Formats: sequence, structure tokens, C-alpha cells
Amino acid sequence: MSVERKYDRFAALYDKFESFIEKKFFSRFREELFKRVEGKKILEVGIGTGKNVPYYSDDMDVVGVDISEGMLRVCQERLKKFPEKKVKLLRADVQNLPFSDGEYDCVVSTFVFCTVPDPVKGLKEVHRVLRPSGKAVFLEHMRSRKWYVNVILFLMHIFTKLLLGTSMLRKTVDNIKKAGFVIEEEKYLLSDVVRLIIARKGSEESD
Repeated sequence: MSVERKYDRFAALYDKFESFIEKKFFSRFREELFKRVEGKKILEVGIGTGKNVPYYSDDMDVVGVDISEGMLRVCQERLKKFPEKKVKLLRADVQNLPFSDGEYDCVVSTFVFCTVPDPVKGLKEVHRVLRPSGKAVFLEHMRSRKWYVNVILFLMHIFTKLLLGTSMLRKTVDNIKKAGFVIEEEKYLLSDVVRLIIARKGSEESD
């Protein structure tokens, strides 16, 4: 089953499924991330159910994309609670974004590139749509540097891969660099498994 269909089927339960970890950890991590978001024209890839919506400044023009219609429907309902936010939703695949080169000041991504089938391809698209010297802010969980943590992540990976297509063992920092970004900040938030990564658009290298 495709990632899109998995998220469509799970969309109505997604926020309930993550409610504990969202309240305990992720909401605090999002606050930390949004201290780094800058610019007027913002793209959020993998907007999902819209958990980041409350954190956007009212003067930001935001486009949120997601591959799942089901997740976007939930997000649309959430937006009704924030009429002051300028957020447009669009169904799109981060691996093939329907935007011009250099269109955005900043790209936001939270817990997305653990699930994108070809993460480097998706990250290259993020790189492409950023203006020169544009900023990308990532909140991601990934492979640890500690082998015993990776054993636990592998066991979680079996479940999350089946349910949502999510891999807990990706080397996301390496993938961001492969897409041509220059990393300005890498902050560990939950051991070294959940990290805040701030990156600037670098040269157009593609390997």
C-alpha cells in the first residue's frame, strides 16, 4: 500500500494516536523550531493535520502541501479555528513540487523525511523552490549514533513502516547535505534521535 493511502486511512485517528508524545515533547519542539522561521512567503511540506498552524505569524503567507487528501481534510478543519492565519492547502508530492525555482523564503518540515519514499529527491525539490540563501527548518527523528538506541528504533521501525511507511533509521542529516544544503545548526532535542536542523540553500550540486 502506498504512503498516500496509508495516511488517508489513518488521518482521522492520527492526532489521537500522537496526542501523548505531542503534549509531552513535540509541541515544545515546534515552539523551538518556529523561533527560526523567517520571511514572508513560507512553504510547509507534509503539513499533515496542521499541527504547526498555530505557530505561524499572522503576517506570513503560507502554502501547506501534503500527499494525503485525508490529512489535508483534517488540516482544513483545524484552520477554521485560526481564521487569522493565511494558510493555503494544496495536495502535492514533495518529490515533485508544483512551484517555480526560488519561490519561497523559508521551507518548514516537521517529521516528514522519515516517510518520503525518496528523501533525497524530496529534499532537492525543497532546495530548488527556495530563493538564493533561503532557509529550510527541519524537525526530524532519525538514526542514532548509539547502537543500542538503534536496536529500539529498529523494533519501532517494523511497526511504523507497516502502519505509515515511516522509517526510524534514516540518516536525515546526511540526506539534507546530499540535497545541496549547508547546515547552520543541528540541535539534539530527544537524545540524538529527534533533531532540529537549520539549513541554508547552498550550491546546486546534486549527489
